[in-house]
Amino acid sequence: QVQLVESGGGLVQPGGSLGLSCAASGSIFSIYAMGWYRQAPGKQRELVATITNRGSTNYVDSVKGRFTISRNGAENTVYLQMNRLKPEDTAVYYCNADGVYGSGLRDNYWGQGTQVTVSS
Repeated sequence: QVQLVESGGGLVQPGGSLGLSCAASGSIFSIYAMGWYRQAPGKQRELVATITNRGSTNYVDSVKGRFTISRNGAENTVYLQMNRLKPEDTAVYYCNADGVYGSGLRDNYWGQGTQVTVSS
């Protein structure tokens, strides 16, 4: 069994900052990449940022220069620092971990989601 536990969401004013964290635990052989996705009401879930076990990062264009993803590989934890937040960043943010787990097969796991609301 693998669990991803997220924390750090909340309400922030436009232009403010928030940090998210996500810790993976359980029967984990190796995690190749971790990432953050978000889903706003009435919209499809979209990729926000990912980071590989080698540190390569990828961001959706709308957050480049404002968000920073980082990872502690030893602790299977991923972080998302969000600066200069905009109302359009409002969404439920989900953590994802792509790796090999107890079954010996490659798989994806998701966190439960954390709400980020940007509003004055």
